[in-house]
Amino acid sequence: MNVLFISLGCDKNLVDSEMMIGMLTEKGYFITDDETQAEAVVINTCCFIGDAKEESINTILEMAELKKSGQVKALIVAGCLAERYREEIQEEIEEVDAIIGTASINAVVKALDQALAGNRANYFDPLDKAPVSGKKRAITTGGHYAYLKIAEGCNKHCTYCIIPKVRGNYRSVPMEVLLTEAKQLAEGGVRELILVAQETTLYGVDLYGEKRLPVLLKELAKIEDLKWIRLLYCYPEEITDELIEIIKTESKICHYLDIPIQSGCDKILKRMGRRTNREQITGLIEKLREEIPDICIRTTFITGFPGETEEDHEETMEFVNAMEFDRLGAFAYSQEEDTPAAELPEQVEEETKLRRQEEMMELQQEIAFEAAEEMTGKVLTVMVEGKIADDDAYVTRTYKDAPGVDGYLFVRTRRSLMSGDFITVKVTGSHEYDLMGEPVEE
Repeated sequence: MNVLFISLGCDKNLVDSEMMIGMLTEKGYFITDDETQAEAVVINTCCFIGDAKEESINTILEMAELKKSGQVKALIVAGCLAERYREEIQEEIEEVDAIIGTASINAVVKALDQALAGNRANYFDPLDKAPVSGKKRAITTGGHYAYLKIAEGCNKHCTYCIIPKVRGNYRSVPMEVLLTEAKQLAEGGVRELILVAQETTLYGVDLYGEKRLPVLLKELAKIEDLKWIRLLYCYPEEITDELIEIIKTESKICHYLDIPIQSGCDKILKRMGRRTNREQITGLIEKLREEIPDICIRTTFITGFPGETEEDHEETMEFVNAMEFDRLGAFAYSQEEDTPAAELPEQVEEETKLRRQEEMMELQQEIAFEAAEEMTGKVLTVMVEGKIADDDAYVTRTYKDAPGVDGYLFVRTRRSLMSGDFITVKVTGSHEYDLMGEPVEE
């Protein structure tokens, strides 16, 4: 039986997808990426912002057409959209045979078996259940890097965010489970491990009564075959001196932090329900750069949040200009139902949100292009991603580049290299966000 598995949304969702694919292949199902060969379809959906929701709905409707045509015998919908809009999906899209909630991904085999037997059923475990973990995964990232999801859910309740409603409160995965999984990934060829959660910095608080991320990092660094460990989604208020120290001293941990900041205006930060103000964030960035001079800081901002005036926007723009973040993504505010921000007065016009987003990305472009130019002459260790067809050139990533969101370094060489190899490169130039380089003969 050929199953088309479609994974939408974030890297946390991708880990869930890889676990579900692992469960299905263990039971003898064959995973295909060819729509014309699909006899069953599983869609792992996202609903974080409007665009993601729209993509998920369109994908379900598209696959429902294959079901109507008779080609597809079973259609399963899982993930955040499934958790949030279970009744609407059930009532309005009759081609869907089963709906699986975010805490019930281990029901995927049962759901598909039942659907193929002609039985419709939905699977929703309580959101306070321990996260599904320790399952055999099918790595879909090429094998040389993988994501390690260290926790599920979130306790922050930022006013714009739906995550606590669809993923539940913060639940850490036990450390011994994570270390076993990381060892298995390394044995399978993974060289870069990327730690993800809605918030990685709070890891362990619920299980051990204290933040245990530094301890986890120390243990992961002992795994011989791992070369890089990267940290995503570190909330500014939870970054401790202990965490900074382990990033600074443990050679395997990339000098890279993803810190969602969202605004540079105190009034807006307060309306967002964020726990830090501009002064505290500035202090943290300065401290990180002082302690780890080559640190790469990636962040995200939201433009056009309810109540944001032109003056507030300018204040955030000044902040972005002053901070000169290495990597930055700006997103126009998405008014999500069932969130406090959706009910706030002074909602901003769509056109204004998008203009402000564009202005911020143009400013960041100037900062990033200049920073890329300044990399010329530097010698870096890079990871090979793959070869460019019909050319003596390879795509690589530096420690400053997380897969899928940051830039690349293109290396021209006649050497034969494999994905996951590490080589030393001298940067010879830049083009926009990307760098060019040549190998340093060792």
